[in-house]
Amino acid sequence: MSAMRGRLQLAPPVGNDPPSERLIRVVLADNHTLMRRSLRLLLDGQEDVDVVAEAADLAMVTRQVRGHRPHVLVLDLGMPNGSSIAVIRHLREQVPNTQIVVLTMEDGPGFAQPALDAGALAFVLKDSADTELPEAIRSARRGDEYLSPLVRARLEASSGSPPGPSSCATG
Repeated sequence: MSAMRGRLQLAPPVGNDPPSERLIRVVLADNHTLMRRSLRLLLDGQEDVDVVAEAADLAMVTRQVRGHRPHVLVLDLGMPNGSSIAVIRHLREQVPNTQIVVLTMEDGPGFAQPALDAGALAFVLKDSADTELPEAIRSARRGDEYLSPLVRARLEASSGSPPGPSSCATG
């Protein structure tokens, strides 16, 4: 009987994911090293976010997302070596479980709407990343849209209807 006790192991409680499974895996893509470092510091301070990789250009973005299969990609719109919008479209087809949060300095509807139409789920301005990016990442992980308030207001003013992927098809 005592030999049997030594081999028995308790199973983890049902419904409780290991801590690593609760973390939101993120790939962080910005072509400016200082910006990536700042964003990484911000995200490393979030207990539910794990930055698993970084990318400095669009080719690296694609490799990192395919290799790491993150929950969320944070993507700067101004990346070198191609079109960020085209990469968003491509990744939505190739890696549909990775949600995309666009991070940019551009607050105009001419930048936000094409990103949303391509499949981005969130749009955050760099000026407010310190307060909005963690929330946008969590929203994207849940499959919910997040738009910086200024961008939302500008999109609504330009189109007369609420922005987003669902309204793009109908309006």
